[in-house]
Amino acid sequence: MNQNIIVRAATAADAHYAETITNEMAESAKARGTGIAKRSPDYIKMKIEEGKAVIAVTPDDTWVGFCYIEAWELENYVANSGLIVSPGFRKSGVATQIKRKVFELSRKKYPNAKIFGLTTGLAVMKINSELGYEPVTYSELTTDEEFWKGCRSCVNFEILMSKGRKNCMCTAMLFDPVEDARKKAELAKTVVTPEGDLEHHRKREFAGNFKLFERWVQFKQFVLLKGWKKKEGDEGKKSSMLSFLFFW
Repeated sequence: MNQNIIVRAATAADAHYAETITNEMAESAKARGTGIAKRSPDYIKMKIEEGKAVIAVTPDDTWVGFCYIEAWELENYVANSGLIVSPGFRKSGVATQIKRKVFELSRKKYPNAKIFGLTTGLAVMKINSELGYEPVTYSELTTDEEFWKGCRSCVNFEILMSKGRKNCMCTAMLFDPVEDARKKAELAKTVVTPEGDLEHHRKREFAGNFKLFERWVQFKQFVLLKGWKKKEGDEGKKSSMLSFLFFW
């Protein structure tokens, strides 16, 4: 990890980075062959000026990374969106730092909101799991149409719509503050044994099962993409039985 990288809440003085950020978002999505909601420099500037963004820079003010906050359904749902890191600083650990900082900012600004995310990146999913997110179905996310409109610029939008907005290449993850508090209370329980000794019982957290989850995500994406390509090649044929059983 580069110890010289500064990760902090963005301020109005950072607005001049907006075009650099949106350009890198577009290039990154193009390189991956997957999409993120396309945002304009003006939209990014607005998030920065509202105090709803986290930025990473070097001491000489070279831009390193960025992420912003969006709120939906009367602030009952919050998304940490648009995580992006400059190519020269990737695999340095800065993405994790940004995710942690924007998560902290979200919890501070919206303490009662459910925080969710949609991503195809396993690295982001791993960071999310460490923060307390768990995988959920799309039905547990916001129903706000403005949020889902953001998916229109994604290359996988047609897959999303063909699945009735119930599934796509992205994996949905959610942090529920109420559920998180309950789980933490149950995670470590002290019991008294028949011999009068104290024992601490710990339940296994989702993060401990991440390897299994990773394999599931890869398989899900493979089946979805394979099914979509087959549909494009032969509209008259039914989807495979495997896809039907796995997703419905």
